Amino acid sequence: MEQPILEAFGLVKEYKSGPLTLRVLDDVNISLLPGSIVTVEGSSGAGKSTLLHILGALDRPTAGSVSYMGRNLYDISDRSRAAIRNLDFGFVFQFYHLMPELDALENVLLPAFVKRDRLDSTRAYARDLISAVGLSGRMHHFPSQLSGGEQQRIAIARALINKPRVLFADEPTGNLDSATSENIIEMLLMLQKQYAFTLMMVTHNSSLAQRGQVQLTLKDGQLIHLQVNEPVM
Repeated sequence: MEQPILEAFGLVKEYKSGPLTLRVLDDVNISLLPGSIVTVEGSSGAGKSTLLHILGALDRPTAGSVSYMGRNLYDISDRSRAAIRNLDFGFVFQFYHLMPELDALENVLLPAFVKRDRLDSTRAYARDLISAVGLSGRMHHFPSQLSGGEQQRIAIARALINKPRVLFADEPTGNLDSATSENIIEMLLMLQKQYAFTLMMVTHNSSLAQRGQVQLTLKDGQLIHLQVNEPVM
């Protein structure tokens, strides 16, 4: 039986607000297999982004555990956790977070500077990624010269520059019109198939959630539904 690449047990996340305690996640269990596509849907405030942040080692749970390739992410040192987050995980958010003073190619290369890769080979790979997202003619354009959809494509290429094992996408089309959103999703699924990374995507869009091989529904911090769909073609 194939072993999960990432799994969580009994996740709880609470925030204090004066005398009140707000429980955002309540006993969540989740498992991601290598090379799979998992979607998590739910309304605003359901806890989707919080779940993604905890699985991606961006935020610590109040209780429970997260295991990545057999290692508990929150039992290791901050430095080891940061290395996994920077090298093994990739992130795409609703907002693009591109550096305005850098062109598209330089933005894609940014995570490689942290990794301290050989920039000659990495630069060639960055060009390949930009071509893969359909923007070979925009490599030296600045973010202000790109449309929203183009900026998100560059953000996706940047998320893949370190060849992550897991890509987390948090409402990746939430800031785009419907036609551009469909193009971005088709491109993400194409890239997932091409590079064979595990894709976890959170969304409030039911039709988008159905594109996952495993479809989870989150409500009031609890997973209330799991559905296994046909593989995405």
